Amino acid sequence: MSKILMVISAATALQLADGSTHPTGYWAEEVAASHRVLKAAGVEVAIATPGGAKPTVDALSLSEQGGVCAADAEEFQAYLAGIAGELATPLALSDVVVGDYDAIYIPGGHAPMADLAQDADLGRLLNEADAQGKIVAALCHGVAGLLSAAKADGSFTFAGRDLTAFTDEEERQGGLGENTPFFVESRLRERGAISRTGAAWSNTVVVDGNLITGQNPQSSTATAESVLKALAA
Repeated sequence: MSKILMVISAATALQLADGSTHPTGYWAEEVAASHRVLKAAGVEVAIATPGGAKPTVDALSLSEQGGVCAADAEEFQAYLAGIAGELATPLALSDVVVGDYDAIYIPGGHAPMADLAQDADLGRLLNEADAQGKIVAALCHGVAGLLSAAKADGSFTFAGRDLTAFTDEEERQGGLGENTPFFVESRLRERGAISRTGAAWSNTVVVDGNLITGQNPQSSTATAESVLKALAA
């Protein structure tokens, strides 16, 4: 049985460009849909966060204000309730041994911009996983977590690699706009990644060897399915 480490942000607030604080957390669909697809395929999923802190769902990801219809919100909320025990007792990233897993999977929500993008433990795990050819997958703002990984010379571990992420256009249309602390797509480009984004809000997944990335919440299921395909190969 394959084993996947799902790395979820533990941040509950994000400092915006104007200095104000914005409540945040993980995006419900990205965790629920991804976890459901992986578990349905018989994959063992272990959840980890910085410090082993219990992650918080972003309230917007369960509301029409966040672009989520009531029926979908109810579905995601029910699934998350079913894995509440796992979410309440995550592993601490500092305790994780990469060799115990076949893949790392990072869902989003704006929260990863507040902690995972700078988390040294995540950076270590990503470097080790990539060096060993293990699958590294990230989704939407979760792709910001890749920014934590740097080589000994300080260069970005995933420079020169094809990937997608929540786009600058999507951030301006339905995200935090110009008040975002940084644009994930632009920051990845600045660090040397090759952005291969699809149309705004499209179901877009980019696979570059062992690196699998999804663009937005609409790509949650397809990203998890791409990981399963890669594991099977």
